[in-house]
Amino acid sequence: MFAQIRQWARQLKSDVVTVYFSARDPRCPWPVRFLALLLAAYALSPIDLIPDFIPVLGYLDDLLIVPIGLCLVIRLLLPEVLADARIKAAALHAKPRNHVAAACFILIWLALMVWLLRVFS
Repeated sequence: MFAQIRQWARQLKSDVVTVYFSARDPRCPWPVRFLALLLAAYALSPIDLIPDFIPVLGYLDDLLIVPIGLCLVIRLLLPEVLADARIKAAALHAKPRNHVAAACFILIWLALMVWLLRVFS
């Protein structure tokens, strides 16, 4: 059961990226593009319609709004736009992650914050 939930979550994440790429495609009609951008922004944003700290309701909006919106946008997309967007999303997920580079950026930001604290305190 947990494997199915994990697979569903991965598919949902991939579909959000697919919708984002399809919204940037000029062949996509503007109403669908607007809906796709709105959905991708909501899914990827840390700001929710109902905050997550509210028991049950906080996660219920994420469990309902995002999947229903994804189904709607995917149904409204042109098949060729959807196929191209899925290819781009798969290529993005296939890229290797460089944890050393991420650690370097974090260290740079931390050093900058320490420097700013020393300068302004």
